[in-house]
Amino acid sequence: MRVLIAEDHEHLAATLARGLRRHAMAVDIAHDGASALEKATSNGYDVIVLDRDLPVLHGDDVCRTLHAAGTESRIIMVTAASTLDDLVEGLDLGADDYLAKPFELAELLARLRALQRRTVRAASPVLRFGSLELDPAQVRVTRAGRPVVLTPREFAVLAVLMRADGAVVSAEQLFEQAWDERTDPFTASVRVIVSRLRSKLGEPALVETVVTKGYRLVEASP
Repeated sequence: MRVLIAEDHEHLAATLARGLRRHAMAVDIAHDGASALEKATSNGYDVIVLDRDLPVLHGDDVCRTLHAAGTESRIIMVTAASTLDDLVEGLDLGADDYLAKPFELAELLARLRALQRRTVRAASPVLRFGSLELDPAQVRVTRAGRPVVLTPREFAVLAVLMRADGAVVSAEQLFEQAWDERTDPFTASVRVIVSRLRSKLGEPALVETVVTKGYRLVEASP
């Protein structure tokens, strides 16, 4: 999942970003509304965590503009105000969910996953491909019942491949969905991570390189 945190309190934004990255999410940060709107219109975020009281451009205006433009990103509106009127107003602007400060990271994680389930598929949150299982909620992968220990980035890449269900995923698509803006796009990060992932998943190989096109999961050979 790729997430944009639009929050003007730098310490809070950094803390949330660290927490989400530990759960295999790619996270970008914007500290004002104008930057948030620019990033949101330039990148394909799954969810935008949007503080209402942003400087430069108010969070309400960001939400209203994105909604009018038909954004596919889900929006969680965040504010210190928690009255029913505030909640209704935020949802009427186009937000998909509303979160009152202060909140715990665990609650934000639960809401992010709920929004992702609505976006990706209305099916079991546990992804399966042959003997391979990936549980996003528990950040856990098994193959034929054997635990596979992955880094957050490896986990994110595998999740993208599993959601493709055997279709080819380009390196650009993997980079877009599993990395954040801190990553140098000119590195061989995708190739390196896929190589490590292939090794950790073991034999028979499950991740196939499709020359000039990208990568896909394949059924294990007997």
